[in-house]
Amino acid sequence: MWLLDQWAERHILDAQKQGEFESLNGSGKPLQLDDDSHVPPELRAAFRLLKNAGCLPPELQQRKQAVELADLLKTVREDDPRFHALHKQLTLLELKLQQAGQSTDFLRGDYADKLLDKIKES
Repeated sequence: MWLLDQWAERHILDAQKQGEFESLNGSGKPLQLDDDSHVPPELRAAFRLLKNAGCLPPELQQRKQAVELADLLKTVREDDPRFHALHKQLTLLELKLQQAGQSTDFLRGDYADKLLDKIKES
């Protein structure tokens, strides 16, 4: 164990002995942990910090924007002047996602249809 780890561990143990952790929120309750088994161990702390700050990786941010645009397009009529601009934005995002190697099936609802067909076949 490194010197800094030993120092931190000593301070934690001293605080536990003095009862400084007993009045913390959630004390005695199980932790609510997200499944981060797919994230390399050395990146988990950084990813959790970014997630708690409300930041998303760029590819997830683009997926989120694409879903929001697709939902917005469903509410706008085709003869509305905004429709074509929104459709262009969605197409651009879709191309960016495809170039990054990501599937854009989630925009079409194809997955749900394929799943229902598969269930009906069984």
